[in-house]
Amino acid sequence: MTVVLSGAGLTIDRLVRIARDREAVGLAPEALERIRICRSMLEEKIRSHEIMYGVNTGIGEFSEIVLNDEQVREFQRYLIYNHAAGIGDPAPEDHVRAAMASRINVHAHGNSGCRPEITLTLVEMLNKGVTPVVCQKGSVGASGDLAPMSQIALLLMGEGEAFYRGERLPGRKAMERAGIPIPDLQARDGLATINGSNLLTGMSALHLYDMQRWLKQAEIACAISLEALLANMKPYDLRLHQARGFPGAMRSSQAILRCIEGSDLVTGKLKSKVQDAYSMRSSPQVIGAVHDALAFARAQVETELNGVGDNPIFLPEAGLTLTGANFQGTPVSLPMDMVGAAITMVCVLSERRLNRLTNPALSVGLPAFLTKGAGMFSGMMLSQYTADMLIVEQRILSAPASIGSIPAAADQEDFVSMGMNTALKNGQILDNAYGVLGIEFMAAAQGLDFRTHTPGRGVAVAREVIRKHVAHLEEDRPLYPDHNTMKQLVRSGEILEAVEKAIGSLG
Repeated sequence: MTVVLSGAGLTIDRLVRIARDREAVGLAPEALERIRICRSMLEEKIRSHEIMYGVNTGIGEFSEIVLNDEQVREFQRYLIYNHAAGIGDPAPEDHVRAAMASRINVHAHGNSGCRPEITLTLVEMLNKGVTPVVCQKGSVGASGDLAPMSQIALLLMGEGEAFYRGERLPGRKAMERAGIPIPDLQARDGLATINGSNLLTGMSALHLYDMQRWLKQAEIACAISLEALLANMKPYDLRLHQARGFPGAMRSSQAILRCIEGSDLVTGKLKSKVQDAYSMRSSPQVIGAVHDALAFARAQVETELNGVGDNPIFLPEAGLTLTGANFQGTPVSLPMDMVGAAITMVCVLSERRLNRLTNPALSVGLPAFLTKGAGMFSGMMLSQYTADMLIVEQRILSAPASIGSIPAAADQEDFVSMGMNTALKNGQILDNAYGVLGIEFMAAAQGLDFRTHTPGRGVAVAREVIRKHVAHLEEDRPLYPDHNTMKQLVRSGEILEAVEKAIGSLG
């Protein structure tokens, strides 16, 4: 099914379909007409020699230098050359595709001033699978993601590199093989391609999608641990959370209860403590707060996906050019810093439940370190070490990048968002989070194996999936294969999909 880009209605879910599922992309006819109208206005202004930033002036510190007619024609090429200055390994293809779709949606407003051929070429590149090679590092998240977006723009001149059908090729060769004409760059076209925080926004959108799926699995893991630890389930009563009023906590308590529905734990057959430790009874409040943080970040990212992140912007209806800072990445980087720290926080909560599962003084009768042969065997003692190491790394990465501005361009760009640093470290935080949660899943399933009561339907299904991939730890064996298997299992979302198929959506 084609995802039509019109400047509005681009959700994170639709962006995932474009970036990862490679669904076809279309440009709305009314959007194409807006682009044409805007371009006509711009060309008239060029002919009349109206001074416009980045069109007939230099950029950054050179913005006061006015270009002559010949320089205007050549300037965009040198602009892209100069800004294609990143470093590091290539960004994943889905990140680059997300950035391209995001940029097309900016153009669709008809305020960017580029030729229609530029936008249509980006559409063709998405549809035919030509993905520019883009270095991961180099953007400071202001004036847009200039360095990485310039590597995309190189393809519009038949230069740079691209991935096409599994090969890394020179840009011109990739475009030729895909049958895509090279539009080259004329006045404004280059800056209109690069002057927005589209890569960090596209990455953030994909991260939010993955974080939401991970957070649902954190609720499932919590439910299995609660079963294994014979938890008191009164703290999950919806009325308790309604009394306080936070929507995330209400949602989270119900998701966890749904996993445990049908368990002896909620029928009164099992004796539980009057009050459990915080890591057990405050999970709805903690995980719920992260749901609320993700909701705010999603709203910010989707606003950016559907806004005009560009400079300058052109208003054909008023015949006006407005120079400003709509490229500034802070509206995305600030909430994304928050959600990165929030994911780390839930990992800390997960590790505390892991501690209770393995510590014989806290595990309500489970064998020490979840092994029957304590002394001869050490069970999952070292699994906690691994989780702890991952969490310390996450804590380091959770320091906000959005306050880390270093002035650039001779202090013309004296405050920048550092939003690309936020996006990159969020990917690392999430990668570690898959490992931490995978270890809790493994320990919780091991603990539940020692219990004889009937668990909830959702919990039972989750354990079945885990046992398809990792066997019960009967005696000590090298655990790194199990840890890596569980990490990939959480990343895949197989547990989540199986549980939701059995008991319905967790929200």
